[in-house]
Amino acid sequence: MKILNFGSLNLDKVYKVAHFVREGETISAQEQNQFLGGKGLNQSVALARAGIFVEHAGAVGRETTEFHALLKAEGAGTTYLRVLETVSGHAVIQSCAGQNCIIVYGGANRMTRPQDVDAFLKDYGPGDLLLLQNETSCVRYAMEQAREKGMTVAFNPSPIDGSLTQDVLALADVLFVNETEGGLLSGTPANENEAVLTALAERFPHVAVVLTVGGEGALYRKGGVLLRQRAYPVKVVDTTAAGDTFTGYFLAGMIRGFDPGKCLRCASMAAALAVSREGASASIPTWREVLDFSAAQGEPLESLRGTGAAAL
Repeated sequence: MKILNFGSLNLDKVYKVAHFVREGETISAQEQNQFLGGKGLNQSVALARAGIFVEHAGAVGRETTEFHALLKAEGAGTTYLRVLETVSGHAVIQSCAGQNCIIVYGGANRMTRPQDVDAFLKDYGPGDLLLLQNETSCVRYAMEQAREKGMTVAFNPSPIDGSLTQDVLALADVLFVNETEGGLLSGTPANENEAVLTALAERFPHVAVVLTVGGEGALYRKGGVLLRQRAYPVKVVDTTAAGDTFTGYFLAGMIRGFDPGKCLRCASMAAALAVSREGASASIPTWREVLDFSAAQGEPLESLRGTGAAAL
């Protein structure tokens, strides 16, 4: 299986604040840092650090060639990463007590054209996997073309906007959502986790839905299979890339042949390590770190048996 991530790359400007800014309010930040991020970049880094080779497709502006260097240093491919005469995407992130609020500007991420998608999908076919988020242009077109080629489509539909119609979501084979996103897409209260999963499963019976619920852990549903996974207790420092780490490691487990239950455990352990560190891509653990963490939890992934649930 070859993996292609068509995803965003952003400069993340992170401001640590005492509380999230309110309408009409001006506040002072206690600390400011800048990181390379974007949901797409973070998920490629997570896959690479989990030991899975991934090609990253996307676009950046000329002022941010560091993205190429970072991906190459992680062992990810940059064959389909274009440099455009524009600004790169960027994000302004408020961080408070381990939680965050994010504003994203698309920049180069929103300038991919259908012919660009055709160019980077030409080397992929049946059995390969396309990973997407909703921070780039041509998302629907890429999903449609990938399905025509017989590829598996994994989709993290964030941010939630008007482009996410039911027929677009139905193009996915694996859908990754957090509790807020799941509530919005299902029309169900975000804190009613099983109701969210039930609603999404009824609408998309062929889709494997993976729902992350912060400190409560994560759930998986496909058809009649429902799995729950606890969160691993750590001191929470920064949650910025936790969901992206989870997504990358879940897919890495899937590619390794883990069943859904073991994928959930693997991803939850990686996300626990990520939230215990500052930064976006910088916080994502390596496969060795996840294996060591799993052993410390008394649930070594190298020997852990899966749940025996149906395959993804």
